[in-house]
Order: sequence, then structure tokens, then C-alpha cells
Amino acid sequence: MPNPQLSILVVDDAKFSSAIIGRALTQAGYLDIRFASSAAEALAQLEQRPASVLLADWLMPEMDGLQLTTRVRQLDEMTDHYTYIVLLTGREGDNILGEAFDHGVDDFISKSVMNEQLVPRVYAGDRLCGTLQRLLQEKRMLTESIASLEQRNLVDPVTGLGNARYLVRKLSDSLRQIEFRGSAVCYLQIGLPDAAALRKRHGDACYEELLHGIARRLQQLVRPLDVVARLDDNHFGLLTLLDDLQECAPSSFKRLHEGLNLKAFKTSEGFITLKAGISMIGLDAKALPITPEDIMQRAAALLPDAYVTGRIVPQRLLQPA
Repeated sequence: MPNPQLSILVVDDAKFSSAIIGRALTQAGYLDIRFASSAAEALAQLEQRPASVLLADWLMPEMDGLQLTTRVRQLDEMTDHYTYIVLLTGREGDNILGEAFDHGVDDFISKSVMNEQLVPRVYAGDRLCGTLQRLLQEKRMLTESIASLEQRNLVDPVTGLGNARYLVRKLSDSLRQIEFRGSAVCYLQIGLPDAAALRKRHGDACYEELLHGIARRLQQLVRPLDVVARLDDNHFGLLTLLDDLQECAPSSFKRLHEGLNLKAFKTSEGFITLKAGISMIGLDAKALPITPEDIMQRAAALLPDAYVTGRIVPQRLLQPA
């Protein structure tokens, strides 16, 4: 039995053809049927309310069925939805089928047999839609559960780096190491002063792509044993152990500063250039005792100067606070 509430959108620039399809679907028991006379109108309707099944003519002016399919798939990705797409065409041949399926089309009906195949194909789409939407719901629930777990662990869910809790733990370990074994700790805090403007201009999805890009580049620019973490939407942290406090100098991290500020990041919105400020706190055993939180706060206090000067702003701690 069909699901009367199945949402169907019919896209055809020929009113006569749309009327025939609508009549056949209504007689089959479907009640939620919408019509669009162009691909652009269909996309506008889908942005307001998704459809479970999309029936579209392949050959339409301005944007054909394959181009519409590509746009619908992009919209599905943004809305965490799946639209079952069926193209209607008078074209024949195996290569036509391959072309349609390569573009993400789910099914294909030749207009020469549409009267016989339309309703059975929509029945099939009806059954599959229920399964697909149930799987998407389960995926959403699983993603939410994973995100909840990640908030309680040490991993940043957006970039896969360590989070602020992880950085505090590693910084504590490093302070214990310099207390008993010597050497020095160098902590860099990286701030993105234009983060809010970039997110507003390009959207959340693009901003997450940018964060991924920053995370990857930081990992490429530092040593394998250095610790990189994302603290929040605007800040990253970098922790490195050095043999001597003198090595904790801006010149040692010039490549890192230039790698963030002088090379654009590729995103779905194009190449984005960002401004990154870097502050630096260096200390050895002479500055103990000190807490990880105090070190991070001192680094944060230096960031405004880093934004203004466009340089790495350092501070060495030579005695206990």
C-alpha cells in the first residue's frame, strides 16, 4: 500500500505532462503532490520543504534534470536528507542510464512506457524512502551520541586534534618533566581575530572546513612530538619541549607564522586568507611552580599585541609567579 503522506515533487516545464503525472499519482492514493515548472522553482520549493520523491523531466530549459540532480544532492548534504530522484525522458540507450546514475539519479523512466511504469517506480521509491530516512535518523542519533562522548573526552570533534582539556593535561606532564629532567617548555597560543567575520561571511560549514585546514597545516608545520590542540572556535594551542629556553624565540617559529598568514586555505567557498596572531610563553624549571591555566592565560593576554604588530609576541618566565 502506498504512503498517502509521501512528499512528491513533480518538475516539468510542460503543464500537460505534469497534469498526467499528477492524475496518475492521485489515483494511486498519494496526497502530498507539488508541482514546479522549472528546476529553479523546484529548488526554491525544496529549500522551503524537502520532498521524499522528485520526478523530473530530463530535458528542461536553463537547467536540465542532471544539473537539477546535482543541486538537489548538494541541498541534501546541507539538510541531512535524502531525496529519491526519478528522471523522465524520451532518450534511449544504455549510455543514457549510465550518465543518469553517475549524476546521482536513483531511477529512470522512459516516457514511451511512463503509463505502465510511473506508479510502480514511485511505489519502489516510497518503500526505499522509508528505509533511507530511518537510516538517516539513526545516523543523526549516533552522531549526537558520539559528539556527547567526545565532549567528555580529550578529542576535538571538529578537527580531530586534542581539545583544551587535552592540552592542559599535556602541559601538566611537560611541567613535571622539566621539574625533574630539566629542559624547557614553549607554549604558543594562536588566535584568529577575524573568526567571527569569516564565519558570518562564509557560513558554519565553510568555517569548519577552514578549521580542518588550519589543523592539518599546523600538524605539517610542527615537529612530530609537538602537541597541537584546538581550544575553541578562535584559538589553537601548540606545546613543544626544548632543550634550552633560548630556543623558545620568535625566530624558531617564523615558518609557522608565515604558513598561517601568507598561504590561503582552500574551501568550498574558494581560497580564504586569514589573519593569525601568535603569542609565546617560554619557561624552564626556574619558573616553577606554575599551573597550566596560568600559562595559557598569560599567552592569551599577549594576543592583542600580536594582532596589532603582526608578529609573534614572546614572554619568558624566569622566576615563579
